[in-house]
Amino acid sequence: MESPFPEQLVRDFCAAWSRLDIDELVEFFADDAVYHNMPGPPWTGKDAIRAGITSFISDWISTEWIISNLAVSGNLVFAERIDRTGFKGRKVDLPLVGVFEVQDGKIRHWRDYFDLATYRRADSSE
Repeated sequence: MESPFPEQLVRDFCAAWSRLDIDELVEFFADDAVYHNMPGPPWTGKDAIRAGITSFISDWISTEWIISNLAVSGNLVFAERIDRTGFKGRKVDLPLVGVFEVQDGKIRHWRDYFDLATYRRADSSE
């Protein structure tokens, strides 16, 4: 997490996921940040975000987030991505869009929109 600039912050955040280091990931967020991973409920605050992320990455072996398109308007960043993840003998390439609101060099609000059925149909031929 090196830059307070919204675009670079989001690029650094996406790249950090490949390390699957929960402490590093949580440091990208403001203390009272909100993460809404659709279609689930939003998580508010670093503790809730830590618990939420930990719950869904606990069985991940690897992940690489590939940004295909990125648009910035002030402190708002839209990142169209493919999240390529390996877990429990399966793999998935999940297309999605993340919307990030950045304030004071931290993620203040993050919303990810994707098709949950695509994630659940993950290829079992890893």
